[in-house]
Amino acid sequence: MKRISFLSIALILVINLNAQQTGSLEDPRDGKTYKTVEIGNQVWMAENLAYEPSGGNYWAYDNNSGNVMAKYGYLYDWQTAMNVCPTGWHLPSDDEWTQLIDNVGRYAATNLKAKSGWTYTGNGIDKYGFSALPGGFRNPGGRFNRFGHQGFWWSSTEHSTDSAWYLGIASSGIHETRYYNPKHWGFSVRCVRD
Repeated sequence: MKRISFLSIALILVINLNAQQTGSLEDPRDGKTYKTVEIGNQVWMAENLAYEPSGGNYWAYDNNSGNVMAKYGYLYDWQTAMNVCPTGWHLPSDDEWTQLIDNVGRYAATNLKAKSGWTYTGNGIDKYGFSALPGGFRNPGGRFNRFGHQGFWWSSTEHSTDSAWYLGIASSGIHETRYYNPKHWGFSVRCVRD
């Protein structure tokens, strides 16, 4: 009897440790509501940011506003991304992205990718409710690419005066990439709570 009770308690503890707290955030600037998820001790937006600021550089993929509303959000240059999160939230640093990856463990990309929205067999298992979607990118020449195939999210961490670190996930991969890119490219934004 004691053994069954111990196993039951252990099972409940494991389930509670893996359970993620979900919620929502209403952006007071435009009234849009975003899903949120707590992973480890961080609270993340569980959708790409779709806020249209009054200034800065941002784009709907292929200049099609339907892509924004399909939860892919806008693509922002780095300077705009640095100032686009709502009050109480911020653009994550590379260290905060690293902490997220450490919390979700092995096969981070598969665990973070949404269950649909990725090309070919690239959908993930969305184990933590992060629902990463492949918003593609915009290059400085105005070309859009990789929509449905890859997602790129800015970090607030500079690599140099002209470049900053980002998190990348591909439909064909089970692992994420963290690297740096010129700041004037257009990438997606996920905000993390202060």
